[in-house]
Amino acid sequence: MSAKLGKLARFQERVTAVNVTVDLEHPDSPRVELRVSVEHTADFIAIDASENLLGSLDASIRKAEQQLRRHKEKIKDRRHGGAKSPRIEVETEESDEPDEA
Repeated sequence: MSAKLGKLARFQERVTAVNVTVDLEHPDSPRVELRVSVEHTADFIAIDASENLLGSLDASIRKAEQQLRRHKEKIKDRRHGGAKSPRIEVETEESDEPDEA
């Protein structure tokens, strides 16, 4: 289980903690809550309930990976301008007269 959770660091380098809460109140559909703490960001929370515990854990890890991936892309796009940012073209006029310097 720790090997699967360790893979979350691939998507975000600043993961500080991963908390897993397992709710076995309903044995036919165990519920897994995954809370991923990242520096300078609110916690990412992924919750899943399925027929077995490992299935719930895998699904919640996939959800957390997706959230981390989207967050990283959003930060990267913001930093580099991204494909959605408008391009501003500046036209300059060149004169035939020499500069007086």
